[in-house]
Amino acid sequence: MTAVVIDASIAIKWVVDEPDTSLAMRLHRHWTTLAPDLLVAECTNILWKKHRLRQVGDDAIEAALAALEMITTSLWPMRRLIRPGLDLARRLDHPAYDCLYLALAAERDAPFVTADLSLVRKLRAAKFDEAAVLTLAEAAALPA
Repeated sequence: MTAVVIDASIAIKWVVDEPDTSLAMRLHRHWTTLAPDLLVAECTNILWKKHRLRQVGDDAIEAALAALEMITTSLWPMRRLIRPGLDLARRLDHPAYDCLYLALAAERDAPFVTADLSLVRKLRAAKFDEAAVLTLAEAAALPA
């Protein structure tokens, strides 16, 4: 395995200290990471929510934004993922924005890694087979 598709639940851990940040950093150091360019908007929204809930202050938000601008994840235009993403959303009965990540994983034949355990359970229950689905802990445990 040379690359993995990650979602915002992983990338946000690179810019804000959260549970399993160390696992996310290990993944970032040892694997090539890919994501739809939607990742930037989702991470920005997560930062806004954390600020609104007073989980991060103004200085931390500025540092997180600077770090977000510097992440080295290869971002793919989501426009070409919308049709397969919508097909997956309809098939899985799941929000389309998550399915854009899955569509990229299928297109690149790369595992999809997320910290969203409920999404992993749902995909595994649906026997989703376009690409492997890994939790952050599972991916971080793989040999580099």
